[in-house]
This record gives sequence, structure tokens and C-alpha cells, in this order.
Amino acid sequence: MNKNKQYQLCTRCVMDTSDDNIKFDDNGVCDHCYDFETYVKPKWNTNETGRKELEKLVDKIKDSGKKNDFDCLLGLSGGVDSSYMLHLAVKEFGLKPLVFHVDGGWNSELSVHNINVMIEKLGLDLYTEVINWEEMKDFQLAFFKSAVPHIDIPQDHAFIATLYNFAEKYNIKYILNGGNISTECVQYPMKYYYYGTDMKQIADIRKQFGNSKMETYPFSSIFRHKFYLKYLRGLNVVKPLNYMPYYKEEALALLEKEYGWKPYPQKHFESRFTKFFESYWLPERFGFDPRRVQFSSLILTGQMSRETALDLLKKPAYNPDTIHDELKYIATKLGITSEELEKYFHLPKKYYWDYKNQQNIFRAGAKLLRLIGVEKVKKRDK
Repeated sequence: MNKNKQYQLCTRCVMDTSDDNIKFDDNGVCDHCYDFETYVKPKWNTNETGRKELEKLVDKIKDSGKKNDFDCLLGLSGGVDSSYMLHLAVKEFGLKPLVFHVDGGWNSELSVHNINVMIEKLGLDLYTEVINWEEMKDFQLAFFKSAVPHIDIPQDHAFIATLYNFAEKYNIKYILNGGNISTECVQYPMKYYYYGTDMKQIADIRKQFGNSKMETYPFSSIFRHKFYLKYLRGLNVVKPLNYMPYYKEEALALLEKEYGWKPYPQKHFESRFTKFFESYWLPERFGFDPRRVQFSSLILTGQMSRETALDLLKKPAYNPDTIHDELKYIATKLGITSEELEKYFHLPKKYYWDYKNQQNIFRAGAKLLRLIGVEKVKKRDK
């Protein structure tokens, strides 16, 4: 947080000045809320119009894969969004998804259970990509040593790259993405969640702090999947949940009833590493609690009261009684001592701008696509 800025909390959601770029109006309402009301909500059609658009989309997907074993691709993490998306794809839309999972070495027992019950009860095959652990471990340690907040990039990048590798390998034209406005309409500040496909930054951090040659780890640049695969190979990433009413609690209830699926304490907790990163490392080392973004999204879409969110934020996302064991688990898994992990925690803080990066290219590309009408206008830079 910018210590020179007076603390302020939005009067509508729960975003605050831990987001250095946040702005407030005279009523104390933040720009996240303004952006949602101005740019997102007016174009978010979950009524009959959205349903008709979704039906057309489903027909296109079916037509694209009518001669193939699969007509779309879906990455299953075991989280609620991707699990519910899979249920809809098969049960409601009648699609033939190739379902894949990336095992980066951090699957929780609960995520394994949730993936298995979905696959078994839907009668599908699961394609699993197991990332070389020695490479993943070296990659993650390099990010710890770099002292940046976005230490989850090695895991995220593996998922993204594998997603596009599978699409290209099986010549699939549609990727179903569980991302949605309903639970994700507020963006994470880029200061803490930098672009996961900035290969220039990844290369710089690996050069300075990594030791592995990364001969098998899947890499994919922004140019490959945003331009080559999209415009030259005709690959489309679609988010069906944005065309229909999607309420998290209703989705959870259906998944529990139909599949024996079990909920997580918090969004993204299907990964042991992401749980550690978002519940402890990011809030305690950098002063930013991701729950503010998650709860604010639910507040703006009418799924959580501000009072409930504020009550939940009074307690840390991690369990103080077991965090010592969690730190030991993470350190042991990474092949280091708890003392070494503690040393990384106290390194002088650095951010994406402290390393080589392609931020200007990302922004210029997004601006160009918006100008030519390919991508919709987005709110504040992530």
C-alpha cells in the first residue's frame, strides 16, 4: 500500500487503498464500482437476449466439431466455475468437450476429489498434463527470489500454455472458459497480479534467479495465443457463463447435489500453492488481501452484502494456528528450509516494473484491438 495515501474504504464495495491506483468520488464510491456500472453492466445480457446469443454460440461450436471426437476444449481445475461450466457443457448444451487438467504439483486432496467426481459421473475421459516437478520447482523459487508479489505465475502460465497446446494439437476451434462477470467483475490490481504471459519478464527473472533449462515446461507467448492462434488458426475463447444468470451459491448447491462436489474455503483454493499465496503471502508480505476483489465482485452483482464481506475480512484468510505447518509444507515441497522461505518473505519488495517487461506492448495491443472493434472496451488497466 502507498503509505503516503490516507486510508480509505469504498462506501459501496470493500475495495480500499491497498489498491494504489484506486480513485473515489465525492460520495466515497470507488472507480471499480463506477467502471462496473458504466462499462460492464450495460453490456452484460443474461436475459432472453443473452440466451439467444448463447444458443447461437453453442450451434457454432457443435458445427465446428461435428466431424471430430471433440467440439470444444475445457480446462478443469476442480474449482466451482470450471466444474459448473463442465456440467452445463455436457448436460445443458450437449457439447463434446475435451477435458484436460494441468498437474503442477500443488493439487489439494479436495480438488482431486472434485475433478474425479465430475469426470466419473459425466462419463468423460480426462487428459492430464503433468508438469516436470524439478522445472516447476526451480521456476517458482526464481519468482520467490525475485521478490515480486506475482509468485503464482509459474503455475498459471503452465495452465495457459497447456490450454493452447491442446487446442492446437487437436485442432479445436473453441475453448470454454469459466471466467465470468458475475463473480469476477472487479479486476485485481496489476501491481500484485501482473500479466502471466509476459515472456520478457519471465526470461529476465529466470536468467537472474533460475537454474533449470526448462526443457519440457510449456511456454506460450501473448503473440502466439492472442494473435497467431486466434487470427491465423481461428481459435476462439468463449465465456458462456456471461450469457446467463450465474449465481455462485446456486452453482455450488447443484454441484454438491448432483456430483458430491465439495466446496473450498475460498476462491482459488483448489491449489495448495495458490491457497498459500492468496491467504498468507500476498496479504502479509504485500498488504493486499485478494478477498477484497472477490467479495467486491459478489457485492456488485448482488450475491453478498457489504456487511458480510466486512465481517469476513476482520479475520485472516489463513488459519493462524496452522500457518506454521503450512509454511513448512511449502518449504519442504520446494526443497528449501523454513528459514530460507522466511528469508524470501523479508526481502526488499520488488514489482513487475523492476524487471524487463512488455507492459507497453500488452497495452498497445489491447488498445489496437479495441479501436478496430475486435475486443470490447475494458475498464481500468489490470
